[in-house]
Amino acid sequence: MERDFTRKKIRVGERIMEGLLFVAAVAAIAVVLGIVYVVISESTKFFAQVSAIEFLTSTTWTPLFDNPQYGIAPLLTGTFMSTLVALAVAVPLGLLVAIYLSEFAGHRTRETIKPTLELLAAVPTVVYGYFALLFVTPLLQGWLRPFGIELPAFNLLSAGIVMGLMIIPYIASLSEDAMRAVPRSMREGSFAMGATRLETAFRVVVPAAISGVVGAVILGMSRAIGETMIVVVAGGQLPQMVTSPTQQGATVTAFIAQVALGDLPFGTLEYNSIFAAGLALLVLTLMFNFIAFWLQRRFREAY
Repeated sequence: MERDFTRKKIRVGERIMEGLLFVAAVAAIAVVLGIVYVVISESTKFFAQVSAIEFLTSTTWTPLFDNPQYGIAPLLTGTFMSTLVALAVAVPLGLLVAIYLSEFAGHRTRETIKPTLELLAAVPTVVYGYFALLFVTPLLQGWLRPFGIELPAFNLLSAGIVMGLMIIPYIASLSEDAMRAVPRSMREGSFAMGATRLETAFRVVVPAAISGVVGAVILGMSRAIGETMIVVVAGGQLPQMVTSPTQQGATVTAFIAQVALGDLPFGTLEYNSIFAAGLALLVLTLMFNFIAFWLQRRFREAY
């Protein structure tokens, strides 16, 4: 009798938990749909007055000038350039850290380094921005001047490098989890064939965990694309067609922050331009997430 009562109690608790989890899932989906609805509905007001062709093809972005131009290309080039610099820093360093933690570090070392590394993700991004402006930029100016390269005080190179340092925890932590999920038997088989630990790491473990590694890289890239304060502080906020990371530039998120903190009247074309820029950023991020999903399914290993 007592056992039956205990089983019923457990079942009731499980049903309550299932209900709470279902409500949490529905709430998360509702929030995402709400964001998409707001961005699209407000963007339609913008595109009712500005041609989508002009928005996508024009190379001038001056929505706050007397003769406004609404070409998103300068913001996209700034976003791509800063993201490429960030990935050039974060991907090799993050993967090397992940390989070390997964294959070479002892238990105590791993339990010390990994939480410390993940603390980097908790540092406010405005701190990273001033670190880029006041430390990284002067350092790069001193290094590049002997080569005849004059780096301006505001540039996307230092902003991108610091963004790369910021997203290392995302790439390293998720990649390390993917590598540790590779079965021990695969490593032992490699050792039995005479491979060293380094050869096993690069030729067996990393290829086997490639789907998780790709997902980690895409997540880090999405984080870099959506970064605001580092570029606002160190990038210059100058919307121009960027062809080199040594130039000043503005990103989509930097423009949104700039306009959202201004005194523009609600409902004006200039105000609605932030939703059009947000829609471009949303489509861009979704595109990269779909690519990541496809790559994960394409290269997923069955153990």
